[in-house]
Amino acid sequence: MSAKAHSAAEARYKKLTETPIPKLIPRLAVPTIISMLVTAIYNAADTFFVGRISTEATAAVGLSFSVMAMIQAFGFFCGQGSGNYLSRMLGAKKDKEAEEMAATGLALSFIIGVVTACLIIFNVGILARFLGASESTVSDTTNYLRIIAIGAPFTMAQFVINNQLRYQGSATYAMLGLMSGAILNIVLDPILIFGLGLGVSGAALATITGQIISFFVLVYGTTRGANIRLKPENVKLNSHYLGEIINGGSPALFRQGLTAIGTVLLNRAAGLYGDAAIAGMSVTTRTMMFVVSALIGFGQGYQPVCSFNYGAEKKERVREGYFFCLKYGTIFLTFMAAFCLIFAPQIIGFFRNDPEVIEVGKVALRCQAIALPLLACTVLTNMMLQSIGKGVKASITASARSGLFFIPLILILPKLFGLFGVEISQAIADVFAMLISVPFAYSELKKMKDGNIES
Repeated sequence: MSAKAHSAAEARYKKLTETPIPKLIPRLAVPTIISMLVTAIYNAADTFFVGRISTEATAAVGLSFSVMAMIQAFGFFCGQGSGNYLSRMLGAKKDKEAEEMAATGLALSFIIGVVTACLIIFNVGILARFLGASESTVSDTTNYLRIIAIGAPFTMAQFVINNQLRYQGSATYAMLGLMSGAILNIVLDPILIFGLGLGVSGAALATITGQIISFFVLVYGTTRGANIRLKPENVKLNSHYLGEIINGGSPALFRQGLTAIGTVLLNRAAGLYGDAAIAGMSVTTRTMMFVVSALIGFGQGYQPVCSFNYGAEKKERVREGYFFCLKYGTIFLTFMAAFCLIFAPQIIGFFRNDPEVIEVGKVALRCQAIALPLLACTVLTNMMLQSIGKGVKASITASARSGLFFIPLILILPKLFGLFGVEISQAIADVFAMLISVPFAYSELKKMKDGNIES
């Protein structure tokens, strides 16, 4: 390491371990909140512009969301699995291990991305039907999925580098990488969808173009400052590093993967009530993602502080950061819940001005808004557990909201309450997820307070 890079690394160590928590976390969180909000906007951009075409096109994009979520799941798996480990190594001043993990995590994401792309492309028709596509939506769904699959390796890789930069405390570079692709996607959507008349295929092309550009901007970010340089010779696909990726990344994979499975089941349940029901639930999902993304961005400002200080044996800063984020995260979600309760019809109508879509969406959005403040505890507990390497507990809390509780509920409640059962399943799952997060958070925070850090 050069003298300049060594000096920058020392400055990073001092910043993350000595800056007062109320100043440090907001400073790191602002770029990540912006990143998450912009990402949510460009995730919603396809829904917004496609909503100008038809209800069927909106439903097709909604059906495809589960596949996009799965692609993102593997990106987060490799990114957070490698990111929180390398952050702990940097905190412990083990730079070589951090460099090898960074390169290994990126290489693994490309391998998984290529395999995933091939599986989707060669089975796209079967996949569209499995997701719940009807005769009126199957063509748009297959076209969208086929194009999205082409960009899968770059989509996964951009999430890996983004997470690794965040865990090194370089939230600004991570933000700029995601923002560049997101802005390009938003600009390209109307041009490709309407200007060139490509319809739903244009929306998919805009998405993967933005993601590929994000990847290259993020790669450039790794060459700046004290950030770890990505070198092919540092790739070590051995049991140690793969095991650490699995341990640290499984919570993200469970969370995102189960979200994808839950979305499939949600769309199939809503599909019994027509394309308008699928579209209404899809718009609700995208809206809630936008709200929760701000909380996640806030929590991501905490994650490098958490893992770095945990590795540096400064446990009280881990505790202080957790309670700081929990307090302000709950306040923010309470405000957003009130907003969604009051303006639910207008929010749904903004994406698709169809009375049937609005009727379904407003009920679902209001139900989820009631439970929204509880998500602060669930999300932040999961982030804390994941960042300190508690893989099993983190995986359970990650899977609770969209898996352990939502999947059984979406299978049972529609049979009991019809469409209303579809609309209330997520809200009830959120309540149970919070209840399971509290004892996990308490047990780990108590260990830190008592000085016992054993698993």
